[in-house]
Amino acid sequence: MKMMLVSFLILCACLLVPTIVFAEATNSNVVYGLTQGRLWATLDAALGLVSVVIGGLSLARSVRRIGNGGRNGAIVATVLGLIVISYAGVHLTIFTGDFGTGAGRAGAIIGILMGLIGMVLAGLTLARSRRTG
Repeated sequence: MKMMLVSFLILCACLLVPTIVFAEATNSNVVYGLTQGRLWATLDAALGLVSVVIGGLSLARSVRRIGNGGRNGAIVATVLGLIVISYAGVHLTIFTGDFGTGAGRAGAIIGILMGLIGMVLAGLTLARSRRTG
């Protein structure tokens, strides 16, 4: 399980970092470097990744049935996932630039997806803990 989690983190880092930092566009509004929008989107995606990690760890804990079956971690992952989704949604409404203009839209969308994945993992944990406990 730990090896799969490490592999997932490496995959996310390989896909996320080049997309946000070195985004290119075909129009004349090409912006290089870390803009305010990209920084905000990076924070969205990082918090979403934390939600996924906490949700995955709570799901692994629910399999072992130690303690409360991972319910605390599932609740934290759910709350963090909701925060990430709302934060990234606000980001998408404030920064209206297109992809590659430095607005960070791709990172915000990745943050929303990570928040949803974290909430799904937390929901699986809560369903399993209700069924067994």
